[in-house]
Amino acid sequence: MSVPAGASEGEALGVLSRFRVEFYECLYKRADALFELTDAVLCADGPVKTLVELSLAVEHRRGHGAMYAALDRGWAEPTRLRRALSGLPLPRAADGRIVLAVDVSNWLRPDAPTSDDRLFCHVYGRGARSKDQFVPGWPYSFVAALETGHTSWVAMLDAVRLGPADDATAVTANQLRDTVERLLHAGQWNPGDPEVLVVMDSGYDVAYLSHALADLPVVLLGRLRSDRVMLRDPGPARSGPRGGRPRRHGGVLALSRPETWHSPEVTTSTDTTRYGTAEARAWDRMHPRLTHRGPWLNHAEEELPVLHGTLIRLTVERLPGDRDPKPVWLWCSATGATGADVDRWWQAFLHRFDLEHTFRLMKQTLGWTRPKVRHTGTADLWTWLIIAAHTQLRLARAFAEDLRRPWERPATEPRRLTPARVRRGFRNIRATAARPATAPKPTRPGPGRPPGSKNKQRAKRHDVGKTIKRAESIKEHQTQRG
Repeated sequence: MSVPAGASEGEALGVLSRFRVEFYECLYKRADALFELTDAVLCADGPVKTLVELSLAVEHRRGHGAMYAALDRGWAEPTRLRRALSGLPLPRAADGRIVLAVDVSNWLRPDAPTSDDRLFCHVYGRGARSKDQFVPGWPYSFVAALETGHTSWVAMLDAVRLGPADDATAVTANQLRDTVERLLHAGQWNPGDPEVLVVMDSGYDVAYLSHALADLPVVLLGRLRSDRVMLRDPGPARSGPRGGRPRRHGGVLALSRPETWHSPEVTTSTDTTRYGTAEARAWDRMHPRLTHRGPWLNHAEEELPVLHGTLIRLTVERLPGDRDPKPVWLWCSATGATGADVDRWWQAFLHRFDLEHTFRLMKQTLGWTRPKVRHTGTADLWTWLIIAAHTQLRLARAFAEDLRRPWERPATEPRRLTPARVRRGFRNIRATAARPATAPKPTRPGPGRPPGSKNKQRAKRHDVGKTIKRAESIKEHQTQRG
């Protein structure tokens, strides 16, 4: 939950007020205008569609000029804000462990040739995969802590924009390392606690990330494509007069060919209300075949490791809107799993989709991608304001009233309110929480551009896409380094 179990409404309000003060202290420039802009996002009637409409909210006591100037010249210190987010009460699994999810969401900017650092973002099309598109925009990598049960709440912890010169795998590794280290420093994990579980989709190299984060108390779980091939451990050593080098890999297990599968070490069956019967089969000590490609090119002068893990095949009886659900393949960096471990892993992976609901809330309700900003600095600032707004909704859910519409179902529990319903009553919560922003000072509007004059300073246009070509072989990698 967002607050400690059994906490009173007064304690929950104190946590929210302290975070609002810490958030205000993270705003180093134009703090009052940015803080009230965030309150306007939380208290606006209906979804946020344009920035200028936020200046009409009662909570925004400044004009629209001050709002645009704050976004253009304001500054929120992300390092301090990340520490503040890591120190808040975090949701945990049933066994007390922290479950993190990492995923990328795109801020599409197709009609912005004067915006810099845009990349081609993959957008899924409706129906056939042939309708998928690549649209220019800004991809952001988010890390959030997941909850258990039927919920769409997550605790946002970090956000990083992927630039044209960035390697997505290296950025993800550094982002996860920094997030886990902040959690350790904040006392969220102590020696003897269950390891932090990190779940991710098939777009991530879970094997390399598990190797890069091997010194941290984390277990990584990622989805595999159905055309992947995993390897068993080798059999007995070779015998004979010639001997030979011991084999590093054993038999092949092709995910798409059942004839290559051997008997799984663990098999579980769980009855669920949403998916029917869920069956999981797990094979222990399965590893991928690593080659000197992608992020492994940095290890060209050394022998690649053998990364053992647990391979899981999950099948469900039904899926909403899918008559013939396909199996899901997962690989976990831990070995020696029991049936309880396997069930815990695939259930945590399914909760990864709660982050997708948060992305939809941020875009459709909080207006994350609505502003047509030009500069990446403004986009980063607005992103952190939206994260701070979502965090305040999460902290306020413990004592928010259910202001439901007549056609909506009442919430079964007070703490089961959706983010949209909590936002509906946040104006009343704000009246009792801390409000560190100072009152605006009277001023005069600037002269502006003289009437009839034209803007003679044309904005610079930027190309879209990567600026650095990644090496695809050892020879190319050595040539680039030389």
